[in-house]
Amino acid sequence: MVTARSSRRRGRRNRDRHGRGLRGPLFPSTLPAASTRAEKFDALVLDALEPIEARWRTELTKLDVAVDDVPEVPDGTAPDGVLADSGVPLARLVAAGVDRRGQPTRARIVLYRRPLEARAKDGADLADLIHDVLVEQVANYLNLDPGVIDGEA
Repeated sequence: MVTARSSRRRGRRNRDRHGRGLRGPLFPSTLPAASTRAEKFDALVLDALEPIEARWRTELTKLDVAVDDVPEVPDGTAPDGVLADSGVPLARLVAAGVDRRGQPTRARIVLYRRPLEARAKDGADLADLIHDVLVEQVANYLNLDPGVIDGEA
């Protein structure tokens, strides 16, 4: 009887508990529904950055844009260059400088995905919020008014 149990257990390794086999993806990876929230957010950032970059291409050649899930605020105080809402950082402008190894770094804007998603009501609101934050940070980088960056002034 011991051998019968052990042989049954070996047979179940390749199947789930209902005996139907391993689960596969619900959508093919080519469909938009298969995208993760992070991938959808990255696409929104690229869409919001495109018109800004088209207008200010020469001034933004030494600027990188990055996305991080959550901000790192070790002691509860926001460092310089942070755009915050109620004390929660939404984005940060990191000035060009030198890294720990002595290599020069480029200036970069870091958008924080989770705080931005938490403040948006829906997808359209999130796209508008990302656009506004990017305009604010690019204006900060170029020392200009946000209306000039957005093309309002």
